[in-house]
Amino acid sequence: MLHLEHISGGYDAEPIVQDIHFSVGKGEFFGILGPNGSGKTTLLKMISGLLPCIEGSISIGEQHISDFSRKELAKKMAVLPQLTSHAFPYTVKETVALGRYAHHKGLFQTWTAADEQVVQEVMQQTKIVSFQDQSVQELSGGEQQRVFLAQALAQEPEILLLDEPTNHLDLAYQKELLDLLKQRAIEQKLTVISIFHDVNLASLYCDRLLLLSQGKTMALHAPDGVVTEAMLKDVYRTDIKKHAHPTIAKPQMHLVPKYEDETNHQVIINASMLECRDDHIALRSPKPLRTLSSGVCGAGIGWYQHFVNRHVSKDYDCSDHYEDMHAYLEKHGFDTSQTVGMMTAVQLKDAAYGSWEKENFSLLTVVTAGVGNATDSTAVKAATTPVPQGTINTWIFINGKLSEEAFIQAVITATEAKAKVLQELDIRDKRTNTVATGTSTDSILIAATQSGADLPYAGTATELGELIGKSVYTETKKALKNYKKRGNYDSA
Repeated sequence: MLHLEHISGGYDAEPIVQDIHFSVGKGEFFGILGPNGSGKTTLLKMISGLLPCIEGSISIGEQHISDFSRKELAKKMAVLPQLTSHAFPYTVKETVALGRYAHHKGLFQTWTAADEQVVQEVMQQTKIVSFQDQSVQELSGGEQQRVFLAQALAQEPEILLLDEPTNHLDLAYQKELLDLLKQRAIEQKLTVISIFHDVNLASLYCDRLLLLSQGKTMALHAPDGVVTEAMLKDVYRTDIKKHAHPTIAKPQMHLVPKYEDETNHQVIINASMLECRDDHIALRSPKPLRTLSSGVCGAGIGWYQHFVNRHVSKDYDCSDHYEDMHAYLEKHGFDTSQTVGMMTAVQLKDAAYGSWEKENFSLLTVVTAGVGNATDSTAVKAATTPVPQGTINTWIFINGKLSEEAFIQAVITATEAKAKVLQELDIRDKRTNTVATGTSTDSILIAATQSGADLPYAGTATELGELIGKSVYTETKKALKNYKKRGNYDSA
């Protein structure tokens, strides 16, 4: 579709961009990234024909762009530049209608029904119909940006060039604009080439990315090959961390502030912070902790300050447990956005907990345990009816700085220790009469202060893994002994 053959160019014969070489296919969404002064806008102006190439060539299909007349090129390519002040008091519709100029012939141009249909469609798509009779000068920057996008789309181009199109737009309109462009790329095979300052937006919407630095190509690849910590740290000279998007397979970058967060002071989580009641066990941390959990609330990876293990009856209705848990937390003064919440049917007075220490780090382990619905995960079939609330809930608070690997390894180590207790106590799955590996709805929490000693691993061969294994084994065994004193292993 569009081919750049080793182009160099700029202003006054100065090669701001140097030896750029790539092709963009029909229907591709192509992003251009780079710090200020890297040559992004210069490159876009060269592609649009506003600046000549000092070296190399640019073609659409088999034809060089210099061989097109301005009107012919406007049928092929539309440009949405960075927003500037609009000098003429045209109405919104009149401004959009200017995009039809390339499709008119002769000196006396006639407005056709086809022109009107295209203009109305693009105004609908960009959501500017409601103010089509207003002057463009009366609009906000974000509204003006949508008007000029509609004007570019009214050209019905094969290629659309955009220079930071989300500038002046709030979050909702950024998403709507980029969703619209992506939809046109997919459904109408519109080729979109856009400059982005926002690396995360570019990663979300673009099929491929070109990363420029000082006018040269640093990377040209799919987002996963460009949006890397090493590459962006080198080009942008700033501290960032990479994390996957939670719902789609695209990388996202997070800035790491240089200043010291006031909440990042040293805190030691210990048993004195526990609040033990008949209806719940809670811990309120003075600062947010990095957590990995399977709670009813706060599941997954996040930062939380409050941790609640709530007692419910054996016949608790699980049909709307999420909303019920939120209501419970709010009633008892817990901010749901800052709380990990779990449920258990066992008596909370049977809970076991203890602080465990090594030379340079420590942890607090809390276990509530019952085995009324003990399960052998290697032998049992999936339940066809609702199962009781979880009966072995394990909390591990670690005073140290964990890596992502350590969080996952901590879950594995804790699970192995729990299974060892069930094996030693000969706890059996009543349906299979085999030794249980847990209960049907066990929950776990790993929470770290992310200050103090670096703890990159938590496998059983490490000091952290050793302490997790011993603490979970000991506290789970104590909790089950407390539970057994109240009756037998057949109760909830």
